[in-house]
Amino acid sequence: MKRIGLFLLTNIAVLAVAMITMNLLGVGSYMQGTSLDLGNLFAFAAIIGFAGSFVSLAMSKWLAKMSVGAKVIKEPRNADEQWLVDTVRRQAEKAGIGMPEVAIYEGAEPNAFATGMTKNSALVAVSTGLLRHMRQNEVEAVLGHEVAHIANGDMVTMALLQGVVNTFVIFFAKIVAYVVDRVVLKNESEGHSITFIVVDIAAQILFGILASMITMWFSRKREFHADNGGAYLAGKENMIAALQRLQTMQPGELPDQMAAFGISARPSNIGDLFRSHPPLEKRIEALRATTQDQLKVA
Repeated sequence: MKRIGLFLLTNIAVLAVAMITMNLLGVGSYMQGTSLDLGNLFAFAAIIGFAGSFVSLAMSKWLAKMSVGAKVIKEPRNADEQWLVDTVRRQAEKAGIGMPEVAIYEGAEPNAFATGMTKNSALVAVSTGLLRHMRQNEVEAVLGHEVAHIANGDMVTMALLQGVVNTFVIFFAKIVAYVVDRVVLKNESEGHSITFIVVDIAAQILFGILASMITMWFSRKREFHADNGGAYLAGKENMIAALQRLQTMQPGELPDQMAAFGISARPSNIGDLFRSHPPLEKRIEALRATTQDQLKVA
């Protein structure tokens, strides 16, 4: 129920922002009688597409905390929490970013993620399962991987990419709906017919599936960069050891908003094109082929 409530709240916020912006810009209507105004349609698609992406980004830390019940360490209560905060602080300074919030959430399986609107206002969260099942040097490497995601600006870049993808999905779906409704079926009534709405929804689903290949490809590429950054911040051998440890475990499932920035993705039954993370063996192979001089963040 918590996940559904958060989803509804996010979408209400997106709709409110989008409607206000469209009214201010005067691009709320892309149908002029029975014809399609492509300029207004593209503006409409861009506003909706980017609004959803950036509202989610702006709310990402709050959503993360609520979705997994992450508790931010404000005052360390024990040596383990103190070590976590000190390690993230040291890595953030080395990466040249502001100190992220550090949080722990209950989860039997090992996982971690990073999120946040900017490099200097981010969150790094780890599961209790990660702390229980990994050695300290491996946890340090996982933290470095997440700090590297922040330093590389992956959250903002992903939001931009998702906004572009959303824009074209909406734009071309409505063009397909218009062609089917007006050209193929010769519907001359004003406004949106039932046929237009049905085809529009079907086309958005189809184009959305195809577009997800692009975002997942980008996510896989960024994982290699985050591994490289993690090796720079925590040591190459430690990063390899952490990935090898993950090969023996099943990482926990994360909410969709954070899945792309976790240490590993849940398996895909559709194929590698829809995976947000490369296979662990390929990540290990890439690290082993990287020289010390090639290790860096940002």
